[in-house]
Amino acid sequence: MTPASIVIPTRERLVYLEYALASIAPQAAQAGAEVLVIDDAGPTPEARALAKRFGARYEPHSGPLGLNVARNTGVERSQGELVMFVDDDISAREGWLQALLDSAGANPDVDVFAGRIQVVLDQRTAPHACGREGPPITSLDLGEHDRDTRFAWGANMAIRRSALERVGPFDVTLEHGGDEQEWQERLRTLDPEARVLYVAGAAVEHRRVGEDARLRALARGAYARGRAARRFDAHRSAAHSTAREALTLGACAGHVLRYRCPAGMTSVAHSAGRLREAVKERATSRANVAPQPLNGSAPSDDFLSGASGTVGGLNGVGRRLTDELDAAWALLSGRQLKLARAAKFSPPQRHVLVLSVQRPANRRLAEAADLELTRSRHRVEIHACPPGKAGKFENLNRLLAEHPATGYDWLLVVDDDVELPRGFLDRFIFLCERFSLDLAQPAHRMHSHAAWAVTRRRRASVVRETGFVEIGPVTAFAASTFAALLPFPDLRMGWGLDVHWAAIAREHGWRCGVVDALPINHRAAPAAAGYPREAAVAEARAFLAEHPYVNASEANRTIATHRGW
Repeated sequence: MTPASIVIPTRERLVYLEYALASIAPQAAQAGAEVLVIDDAGPTPEARALAKRFGARYEPHSGPLGLNVARNTGVERSQGELVMFVDDDISAREGWLQALLDSAGANPDVDVFAGRIQVVLDQRTAPHACGREGPPITSLDLGEHDRDTRFAWGANMAIRRSALERVGPFDVTLEHGGDEQEWQERLRTLDPEARVLYVAGAAVEHRRVGEDARLRALARGAYARGRAARRFDAHRSAAHSTAREALTLGACAGHVLRYRCPAGMTSVAHSAGRLREAVKERATSRANVAPQPLNGSAPSDDFLSGASGTVGGLNGVGRRLTDELDAAWALLSGRQLKLARAAKFSPPQRHVLVLSVQRPANRRLAEAADLELTRSRHRVEIHACPPGKAGKFENLNRLLAEHPATGYDWLLVVDDDVELPRGFLDRFIFLCERFSLDLAQPAHRMHSHAAWAVTRRRRASVVRETGFVEIGPVTAFAASTFAALLPFPDLRMGWGLDVHWAAIAREHGWRCGVVDALPINHRAAPAAAGYPREAAVAEARAFLAEHPYVNASEANRTIATHRGW
């Protein structure tokens, strides 16, 4: 077997990748190790040629799937007994690989090895530092001697294949922080005596050059990591109070002022990210937890959003104005035109099945939505039926029986009370495939009826990766999900089905997302206006008692936000 596999996840950073490969490839050739470049941006001739030049295997994803999917891909497509993970912005020092191999040979009882990570910033552009603040990017420097440590970090980390097979893959729902730690905590759950060994001789430089070393870029990255760190702590029920997060932010700001330390602003940004998530959690908790059960809901109904989502009155007027201003900005900024151009030729023509249950009272809205969908350059087939005495998902299953999804690239389930934006389907499919979404929905406008906060449009966002999509008013299923999700479970109203889908998505490693660039308007009555709410909740309770699901707090979480494509 190959002694070692070196896995380098990368995404659109060829300059950094070239520097990393130049330092790694000679050491790999000398040791007989394989090098894999996992391109999470999708295949490009430039990246392929670069990997080939250094003797590395090029293993691209079809499109962005995330860092942890790339790590898992590297494990699946490699053969080495020891799997080394490095970031694409490192430079391995002489002897790095041999130090890890020697340590693994000398310590057969150790499964995880933490390499030394020393931060190197371009001094031409890096902000002035007082020397008291920590590095602005991932580091690990415990001195010149090997020793046990608590965690290894993905910028320089080696794991035995046997441990990866025993513990399982990295959690693809975690991004920007917490992922390596979560895996190692799973390892310790299986083996409380498991060790992580720091290897001083296995050193890499974690680099930032040019514009990436400027304060603005470093602070932006620190802010994103701060938000992710807080989400991870909350996921583990280990998060500090909002007040404590605010105090920490104040202390970081005080450091900047006291020591006149611009570099300390990265700590301010990290703390600000944590505080923002803490405030968001608090707001979500207030929205989702009512002091008394609502309309027959039990306190244990953690699959409900806790809000009706109904919009009206002065609040509705303000939201409508916000929608108009945002639509004007999208038009004047040229974003909609750029999106239309991008979607004109990509992806190749797809075969799309649209199913809809349409009530006579909503005939005009349904006809308008159907007309908009048929304007697409893709091959679209729409099949609808009246509700009759059956429930939504009973009718959808009847339509699926008559018009199977086999052979289609996408299935769209569209309610009859929704307004779609012009050019919707071409742009929607483009963004879904650009970000490799398996389950997706367009965001709600601010004035739309929407019970889940995570589904409302976010300003300046194009697509958000989430852990959840709703059962309506518009839900898109990629062909990759058909075998597991179709036909739908034998439900009438379908409440709770979306949080079950979220659990299935996590199990299969599917990506879920909300497309903010194409917000829709859910026009008609809010959920449960056409049937007893108590019956819908009771049906969901019975279904989820026997099926896995994610709770409301997890469902309302945004994993990553993409502001461009």
